[in-house]
Amino acid sequence: MINYFIILLIDYYSFHYMLGLKLLTDPRWANIAETNLEEILTDHAWCEQKAATNAITLITQNSEHQDLVEELTAIAIEEMQHFQMVVNIIKARGYTLGRERKDDYVGQLMKFSKKDGSRNMAFIDRLLFAAMIEARSCERFRVLSQNIEDKELATFYHELMISEATHYTTFLNFARKYTIDVDVDQRWKEWLDFEGNLIKSYGTKEAIHG
Repeated sequence: MINYFIILLIDYYSFHYMLGLKLLTDPRWANIAETNLEEILTDHAWCEQKAATNAITLITQNSEHQDLVEELTAIAIEEMQHFQMVVNIIKARGYTLGRERKDDYVGQLMKFSKKDGSRNMAFIDRLLFAAMIEARSCERFRVLSQNIEDKELATFYHELMISEATHYTTFLNFARKYTIDVDVDQRWKEWLDFEGNLIKSYGTKEAIHG
C-alpha cells in the first residue's frame, strides 16, 4: 500500500485528485514556517497528540466495531510515536517543546460536524472530521517536504506525508463501511467544500494548519 501512495504523491495532479482538496497550500507558506522552526515543530508535536486522542475517542465511543478498534489503536500508537519523533527533533536542536497550541482550523471543522442527528450520523461525521484533518495535514507535510531548505526536516515530512495519506483513507473507508443513514460521498463533498472555503483564511502562520 505504501508504494502505491508514493507513486500517487509524486505527481501534483494525482496528489490533488487523491485527497480531493479544493485548494492547495501556497508553497510560500513553507518559507513562513521555516522562519521559526521551534514554533512549527511545537505546533506539529501537539497536532500528533491530538490526532492520537481523536483516534482513542472514536474507539471509546464505537468499541462494538472490532476492526475499527484494531486499526485505530494502531493509528493512535503511530500518532504518539510521531509525537515522540518530533519531541526528539526539538530536543536535538536545542529547542523547547512549548505549551499546547490552540488550533482554530480544527475548531472550525469541529463546529461543522453534525452532532444533533442520529448516533450513526455523529459517528460518520467524526470519521469524516478525522479524514479531513489527515488530508490537509498530508498536503501541508508535502509542501514542507518540497519547499523547506532544511534537508533533514524535508525528508522527515516526506515520510510523515505518506503516513497521513494512509490514515486519511482509513477514516474515509470506515465512514463508508459503517454508514446507516448517511450518504457518505455526498457528506464528504460537503466537507471538502466547507474546508476549501475555510482554508482560504489560513496559510500565514508558523503552524501546521495555520
